[in-house]
Amino acid sequence: MSRPTPKSKAPELRFSLLDGNQWNLADQNPENFTLLVFYRGLHCPLCKKYLQQLLELLPQFEQRGVNVVAVSMDTEKRALLSQQKWELSNLTLGYGLPEKSARNWALYLSASVKDGEPSQFSEPGLFLIDSKNEVYYSAINSNPWGRPYLPSFVKAVDYIVQSGYPARGEML
Repeated sequence: MSRPTPKSKAPELRFSLLDGNQWNLADQNPENFTLLVFYRGLHCPLCKKYLQQLLELLPQFEQRGVNVVAVSMDTEKRALLSQQKWELSNLTLGYGLPEKSARNWALYLSASVKDGEPSQFSEPGLFLIDSKNEVYYSAINSNPWGRPYLPSFVKAVDYIVQSGYPARGEML
């Protein structure tokens, strides 16, 4: 399986948003970056905390020219419950991430092991995609813990933009 590699074109990504629109990575035109956050779904209390922190930092990301979106393999109903129960109304939230897309982004997939979990879901991933639709940064997790610390990304964007720091990790 190939994986999204820094300095390479990002894999195709399309999914539905809770606001009724379709989201397509190819249509994004950020000033600096698109921040993609793949989360496990409604069943994950760590995802709840992570997305709530992302929502708190949203104005800072927007000020830095970063468009933010979060998506899971959850159904529309489950994603809507996440949005409501987790109080994420101002966060762009997608649902119905196809298995093929999860695999194209090299996300780990898990099968349900307890009640309340969907039969299959993706594990977390976080990607910064630059304004040329190329992968700048990727973090892929096989469990809900150990995700990138979001406040550090605010400072990282400042540093990247101010210094012209290049994407790293392109040599496989």
